[in-house]
Amino acid sequence: MASSGEQVARLSWFSWDPTRLLHLTATFFLAYILLTAIRLFRRRRWTMESFTKFPGPPMHWLYGHVHEFLQDGTDLDKTMSWARQYSCSYPLWFGPFMGYLTILHPDYAKTILATTEPKDNVSYRFIIPWIGEGLLVLSGQTWFRHRRLLTPGFHYNVLKPYVKLVAESTKVMLDKLERLMLQGSSVEMYQHVSLMTLDSIMKCVFSYSSNFQIDSENSYIKAVHDLTYLTNLRFRCFPYHSDLIFNLSPHGFHFRKACKLAHEHTEKVIQKRKESLKNEKELAKIQQKRYLDFLDILLCARDEDGKGLSDEDICAEVDTFMFAGHDTTASGISWIMYCMAIYPEHQTKCREEILHILNGREALEWNDLSEMTYTTMTIKECLRLYPPIPGIARKLTKPITFFDGRSLPAESLIGISIYCIHRHEDFWENPEVFDPLRFSPERSDNRHPHAFIPFAAGPRNCIGQHFAMNEMKVAIAQILARFELSPDPANPPIKIPQLVLRSKNGIHLNLKKVI
Repeated sequence: MASSGEQVARLSWFSWDPTRLLHLTATFFLAYILLTAIRLFRRRRWTMESFTKFPGPPMHWLYGHVHEFLQDGTDLDKTMSWARQYSCSYPLWFGPFMGYLTILHPDYAKTILATTEPKDNVSYRFIIPWIGEGLLVLSGQTWFRHRRLLTPGFHYNVLKPYVKLVAESTKVMLDKLERLMLQGSSVEMYQHVSLMTLDSIMKCVFSYSSNFQIDSENSYIKAVHDLTYLTNLRFRCFPYHSDLIFNLSPHGFHFRKACKLAHEHTEKVIQKRKESLKNEKELAKIQQKRYLDFLDILLCARDEDGKGLSDEDICAEVDTFMFAGHDTTASGISWIMYCMAIYPEHQTKCREEILHILNGREALEWNDLSEMTYTTMTIKECLRLYPPIPGIARKLTKPITFFDGRSLPAESLIGISIYCIHRHEDFWENPEVFDPLRFSPERSDNRHPHAFIPFAAGPRNCIGQHFAMNEMKVAIAQILARFELSPDPANPPIKIPQLVLRSKNGIHLNLKKVI
């Protein structure tokens, strides 16, 4: 039998003592902070040792190179000044602990892009709560299986009817722009192009038609716009890189709310389509009924074992396509319009070619796309100077050695600057000069295959690049057939690199009806 002293000791130990609880909490918190600091400083030392053979610009002990990027339109000019100094690569630090090797040389890019190395686990993780584990962020065998199942969805037979859908969405935008033009001031194009590309994606993914280009209060459309904005905001606001800080912020609350709404819409549409497909015996019958949209492809995809994608996988791929397919093409089309405006001689040549192809028709058809020779070269030159995705990132799973003998260990973070590669003086003569004839067959034959990579390259290249190019061709053709474009000298664009290449103040152009 325990003595009275032992009983008192036991009671005092198990009794609730606020001071003791506070002491234990503080101890655990300090231990967590200490262990985190040790881990971060070890990572910093390891990264700096890995980058020993790669010289780069001086870094601040706390900010790294972040303080150099002011989001004032000079960020990409700064990276280009460093690219001229370090022609192959240089380390770029985001704060004191996170360093990337920034790649500037096509041969360096080739070494990375020839592999199936996964996307990095820093920047891309911000969009996972929205798009899920889709093709964009998957790795390993799961990525390979998804890629194989999704590839038939981008066959030209599937893409062919999409031309008409994009043309319809573009016409709605042009009719709206014609009304705005009558107000007599320049028009900010990005917002209207973004709505148009989102309209096109909704038709091609869901067979969903609405009038939200005119009335943009649709809750799903608003959620997609909000998610795009908040993802970009989090990417450029470094305190929001912390899950804890972002989740506790008003922006984090808004992001979760928009995610919930978007996911509910996607799941509802998928379940409704699955129910309708239960009555179909073969995919051929669906094709006879209407064109195949992206959702049809996903629902009917089967691997060699006869297994399809799970509902969660389908939702992730639909949301991924919605994200990747509307904002990137909106960026591409907007900057192409800007280039057409500031280089009127090329705008005129493209318009003459387009009007000749249309021959009185209002919209392009599938067979017309291959006839747009000069316009295609001009679009490619625009994508060279203003790539919709200015950079991509990878995380090495195994050591890698570059063509000059320098190497990096596994776990290293890699950033590929598409913007800088497209302006590399060793591979582009007078790289700042706008010259569509760079992409003529005779001048393209001997070019390094990784000197022009607006859609990346290798096994992890953009699966939707043909869809994107087709959409840009159709939209630009109809725009130039309807309007003459000229810049607004009072509102030159301020280019800023985010998930896509944007203008901080929008892209303002003057419009004049083609007679």
